[in-house]
Amino acid sequence: MKHKHIYDAQGRQLCCTPQEEKIYTDANARTLLEEKPHREDHDHEHSDDDGHDHGSTNKTTFRLFLPSVISFVLLMLAIAFDNWLPQTWFTGWVRLVWYIMAYAPVGLPVIKEALDSIRKSNIFSEFLLMSIATIGAFSIGEYPEGVAVMLFYAVGEVFQTLAVTRAKSSIKALLDQRPDEATLLKNNQPVTVKAADVNIGDIIQLKPGEKLGLDGELLSETAAFNTAALTGESKPDTKTKGEVVLAGMINLNTVAQVKVTTAYNDSKLSKILELVQNATSQKAPTELFIRKFAKVYTPIVVLLAVLITVVPYFFTSPYIFDQWLYRALVFLVISCPCALVISIPLGYFGGIGAASRNGILFKGSNFLDVLAGIKNVVMDKTGTMTEGVFNVQEVKMQEGFDEKQIMPLVNALESQSTHPVATAIHNYVGPINPSIKLENSEEIAGHGLTATVNGKQLLAGNFKLMEKFNIPYNIDAAGIVYTTIAIAYDGKFAGYITIADSIKADAKETINKLHQLTVKATMLSGDKNTVVKHVAQELGIDHAFGDLLPEDKVNKVKAIKAQNETVAFAGDGVNDAPVVALSDVGIAMGGLGSDATIETADVVIQDDKPSKIPMAIMIGKQTKKIVWQNITLAFVVKAIVLVLGAGGLATMWEAVFADVGVALLAILNAVRIQRMQF
Repeated sequence: MKHKHIYDAQGRQLCCTPQEEKIYTDANARTLLEEKPHREDHDHEHSDDDGHDHGSTNKTTFRLFLPSVISFVLLMLAIAFDNWLPQTWFTGWVRLVWYIMAYAPVGLPVIKEALDSIRKSNIFSEFLLMSIATIGAFSIGEYPEGVAVMLFYAVGEVFQTLAVTRAKSSIKALLDQRPDEATLLKNNQPVTVKAADVNIGDIIQLKPGEKLGLDGELLSETAAFNTAALTGESKPDTKTKGEVVLAGMINLNTVAQVKVTTAYNDSKLSKILELVQNATSQKAPTELFIRKFAKVYTPIVVLLAVLITVVPYFFTSPYIFDQWLYRALVFLVISCPCALVISIPLGYFGGIGAASRNGILFKGSNFLDVLAGIKNVVMDKTGTMTEGVFNVQEVKMQEGFDEKQIMPLVNALESQSTHPVATAIHNYVGPINPSIKLENSEEIAGHGLTATVNGKQLLAGNFKLMEKFNIPYNIDAAGIVYTTIAIAYDGKFAGYITIADSIKADAKETINKLHQLTVKATMLSGDKNTVVKHVAQELGIDHAFGDLLPEDKVNKVKAIKAQNETVAFAGDGVNDAPVVALSDVGIAMGGLGSDATIETADVVIQDDKPSKIPMAIMIGKQTKKIVWQNITLAFVVKAIVLVLGAGGLATMWEAVFADVGVALLAILNAVRIQRMQF
């Protein structure tokens, strides 16, 4: 597949630099550069197979280091002949050819990259700087330093490649969760086939310890699964007959049978992998700034190097050309922006990898930046801070209405909804009576459901629904703590149902951690105000508002944003689409359960744990901290050595440290995030 570069309206390349692309290619991570040109503001596409590929992408560590090893051995022998092993033959053209042989394994690939970059109009690349500097060193007789600079540069590139490989390991671990084969039951006989050849409706047999290759429905009575690859959660998850099981889950104890419901390429895991792989296309502002900066910075440094060589001719006597050219070459080596161009994207990619390992998926590194500075987390109640598993507490019917007559009608009406309340009522009443015929059924957002049954209107929802249809009632709704479903039939108030939901085990810990991060928590819900206030008080949430319609939630978020504060919204990512669109970051809870959440949210938490919200913020903060440490380190060291180089106080060796040394330090710092515990 050809990599499609993405350009802005002025034709500037916004995706990978040649250096980045080469390193990702060598690291066998090229899929991470395959970006979809779906962003509206990037409508200039350029398809060009310009991947600077030096042979196979599946290079071993030894093969990566081999050119550097050959160059190092030849360089050490040459330095020994120059200084420690007396002889008469190592002079003149023999000495020059020897040093050229030492230079060739590491220098020729870089010169080729420089020529390729020039051909693609990227003239001032780091490859050109290194080529000019080292060829210039040869031109003034500084052969050892010319070879050494290119050798260290090549070694630095290898370490960068290895660093990217390490950063990619968390995503590769996800890729490895999809087994190539599956055991299919044909005529009750197990047959091993390719997972990609399994059809929807086929039945898979899963032995203990085996990974599931496709999404499906569990046919066995119960089975325990390890879901760590999908959710980051090590605790086994027990599934019962009829429940959904997903590709990547590992069967733990008994032989299980699964009916396939999704094609191999359409599984949840496939969608998650696609999401993570495309995350690198959404660049953080810091990344974009550094890229733009490097495009301006590099030509300026080349111009300064020319001036360092030429200007002293008019002001110094005697003017020694070789001396000033040497200083200019040192200046060029120092100026290479490798530490910034590679370590900064690597830092963000490390953050994305660390998050995905913990069951948190970022759709782009820009959301790491935004979450790092978030001031408010606005959250839904049901399914986010509470379990979303409701149970009917009591049914109160008004005089003249029979529960046995009304509840089956309400059960049939609620079957039109996917809200957890509908499940609670279904569990309480039982199977839907097939003889009940609903007509003109409608869901009124923020209110409830309405339909016609036996020629009479049936209403089920909150008390605002009663008011909307002018149904009088004599109940103090505000005095009921639990979630309440009001019922009206044939224009009369029939009674109400109370339903209770339990708070999630880690909900209080979530709020405490948010407060430790100086983040304010606000709960917005369409549920009863008394219920919302009760849950908020239990958890220590700063602000809570109930009885809200979708437009009311939007207004509350607008009020927070009007104070110039950033907002992250955590919910199901579907019902609250307007709020998600308005917030700076939309966080979807329980992404494994819904394709829509993966599509709509900016950050997907794959299990239902709200404690992953502060974890995502901490990962964002740590990533941004590491990125700015790298920027500061690179700028400070380079500035010092640039001044020393221009003044003749720094040699090529200091220049090598300022370039390759700082790049390696920055890369080691960037990969550090992958070992952190959050």
